[in-house]
Amino acid sequence: MVFQYPKATLSREKVLPMHQTNVDGVEDMSMLGDLHEAAILLNLHQRYQQGNIYTNIGSILASVNPYKPIPGLYGVDAIELYRQHRLGELPPHIFATANECYCCLWKRHDSQCVLISGESGAGKTESTKLLLKFLSAMSQTSLGAPLSEKSTHVEEAILESSPILEAFGNAKTVYNNNSSRFGKFIQLHFSQHGHIQGGRVTDCILFCNGPEMD
Repeated sequence: MVFQYPKATLSREKVLPMHQTNVDGVEDMSMLGDLHEAAILLNLHQRYQQGNIYTNIGSILASVNPYKPIPGLYGVDAIELYRQHRLGELPPHIFATANECYCCLWKRHDSQCVLISGESGAGKTESTKLLLKFLSAMSQTSLGAPLSEKSTHVEEAILESSPILEAFGNAKTVYNNNSSRFGKFIQLHFSQHGHIQGGRVTDCILFCNGPEMD
């Protein structure tokens, strides 16, 4: 959305020079010199034009759905790269968030939670799959796990459950051809060796009477 104002209505007090960080764009928007809605939208737009769909806001990850595949963004090499670095050491990525969550299990010795939110078509379902993909890879390469743990197939069962649930709970809307009609809460249980031992998926049906269902 673009707003235009007649030049005569703008005084010097109302027009300020843009901070250089807003001109160049930043990976972490908490570093913006001018932090307001327009600056955030401009930064997201600039990064999107450069092919960067992920941007940090501190520990929060903002993503813009590209509506197209990006080669190499979620491949095995990307998983291996992000599993070796801590949050902030590499460009923003959903794998960086997943890796931080996995590491905090052992650093804080407490349960961790990742909240994924956004409007219809934002990519919440796909983001959930990517988080599970990364955690599954971390689980299968965890060190010190006994053979009995490494031989389980919990990760595959959890990943393969998504298409089944989508077949029952997704619908075509004016905004999204495959829109989730339910909220999803996924619990993963890790062993002391970092291996996924079990999991549970809880669904909550969502009802919408707004224009999306028209």
